[in-house]
Amino acid sequence: MEFDPLLISRIQFAFVVSFHAIFPVFTIGLASYIALLEGLHFKTGNPAWAQLSRFWTKVFAVAFGMGVVSGIVMSFQFGTNWSNFAQMSANFLGPILSYEVVTAFFLEAAFLGVLLFGRDKVPRGTHLFAAIMVALGTFISSFWILVANSWMHTPAGVEFQDGMLHVRSWAEAIFNPSFPYRFTHMAVASFLTGSFVVAGVSAWYLLKGHKVEANRKALSMCLWMILFLAPAQAVIGDFHGLNTLEYQPTKVAAMEGNWETQAGAPLLLFALPDKAAQENRFEFGIPKLASIILTHEADGVVPGLTEVAPEDQPPVSIVFWSFRIMVGIGFLMIAFGIWGLVLRLRGRLYEPGRFHRLLPLMIAAPFIAVLAGWFTTESGRAPWLVYGMINFSEGVTPSLTGWMAIVSLIGYMSVYAVVYASGGYYLWRLVKGGMADVEPGSTESGAHPKRPLSAGGPIGDTAPAAPIKGEWT
Repeated sequence: MEFDPLLISRIQFAFVVSFHAIFPVFTIGLASYIALLEGLHFKTGNPAWAQLSRFWTKVFAVAFGMGVVSGIVMSFQFGTNWSNFAQMSANFLGPILSYEVVTAFFLEAAFLGVLLFGRDKVPRGTHLFAAIMVALGTFISSFWILVANSWMHTPAGVEFQDGMLHVRSWAEAIFNPSFPYRFTHMAVASFLTGSFVVAGVSAWYLLKGHKVEANRKALSMCLWMILFLAPAQAVIGDFHGLNTLEYQPTKVAAMEGNWETQAGAPLLLFALPDKAAQENRFEFGIPKLASIILTHEADGVVPGLTEVAPEDQPPVSIVFWSFRIMVGIGFLMIAFGIWGLVLRLRGRLYEPGRFHRLLPLMIAAPFIAVLAGWFTTESGRAPWLVYGMINFSEGVTPSLTGWMAIVSLIGYMSVYAVVYASGGYYLWRLVKGGMADVEPGSTESGAHPKRPLSAGGPIGDTAPAAPIKGEWT
């Protein structure tokens, strides 16, 4: 049996990145949340803030570790599966990825130990500073990664010479045309992911009557974030789409399922794109709405896929449907933000009910949306590694065989199955164990077990919910 090394290499990289991406998008938002909690505890001395910070720092530690483990292998694939691409783009991507390690990873590593193990052992101000530095490090890391990825979509500041890309302007290459939109989009996605995870867990704890004061505060804060950030993400996505229309029109055509360039293009709600026939089957849409969204004119011209040869078209079905999954989940997030506001205005935000039972199910929603968005943008770039400059076939390792690629893919899948099963079980045990008690003025040294799984007591060890003076409303 023969395997296509190019196809298997693409599947392998997609597999590794998909399993890795869900952790940074969570830990970036969670790190900022922990820094905020530390700041509130530093200012007010309220033990509820310390209780939240202690618990979510443990969750952050596990998620951060899994992100490092799952992400460290990605760089190896540049050498094993994409050596031609690594060589051709080394003058830009090499320094950029090094900057990420030097400026972000070292910063996170230096202060992560203080954040995890320095509580009650260093001054409170120092611990707060460590939390801020870890949060800053996660954003610096995402900055450089998004620089590299955005440049692959909208390359700028480089030129080809003797089969190599040479940088002629670092400013143009770093701040390439799509970078501001992609970085902002990912940053907001990170905050939304963290908000839904914390809100979902807090709602579940409130249903159990566990640590009511702390989880009321957490739920209230996160719902405010969701209320404002979910609609903001839709606006940012619109700007990102307009930028993509300008620089990657074929990707937009695939997202819209639009085969022929036309004025007044409909927004397709449902269709089965058929790349072989270059048409859609069973399509249903709203007339002219795609033109209104993309060009802000009812008769605006939307590019079609047939503007390029079939071999230069992306996998239309994947792009078309992953885009709709992302947008659909985005509207669902907005709905939950509004639902929470209605309950807040009616004074029923903390009353156990359907909202609290459904909110934990929404924990998965932002992760699915992030993966759907990633599939949309990365599949929509096909067949280019660096858009318009290096394609997949030019970047793959020449000596790589199909069997070599399939064996490494099976190896990754086996290892990741163990890592994710173990890590997921560990996180579930940590959340199920609940939050430890924190009394005003108490210290953690010698008072709690060292292992995170042993730190939580049984859920339901608190009194029933009661109005709390000074609650965030």
